[in-house]
Amino acid sequence: MSYSDATIWAIIAILGVGTYLIRFSFLGLVGDRKMPDWVLRHLRYTPVAILPGLVAPLVFWPKATGGDPDPVRFAAAGATVVVAWWTKNMLAGAAAGAVTLTSLLWMT
Repeated sequence: MSYSDATIWAIIAILGVGTYLIRFSFLGLVGDRKMPDWVLRHLRYTPVAILPGLVAPLVFWPKATGGDPDPVRFAAAGATVVVAWWTKNMLAGAAAGAVTLTSLLWMT
């Protein structure tokens, strides 16, 4: 099924407007009000919930290996989790994972 250029641009425009309205509904309409403590408590967990969903496919089904699990990526993910948990610093964990991945890929 092929779409015309006008249809593709209409889809892009509709998605852009929809994304803007979703963000505006939260930031524009509620952004200047004090939110209840229970909402703020739940919002603190948003990055913790989103990041594993973004990273897990890259660890378990990496495109670089044709979708086959790779011990190098498991080791890098493990180093990231251990260092981030031990230091309580996400950036230190990400750096440890990057160094581990780069080092192990270089050695293999």
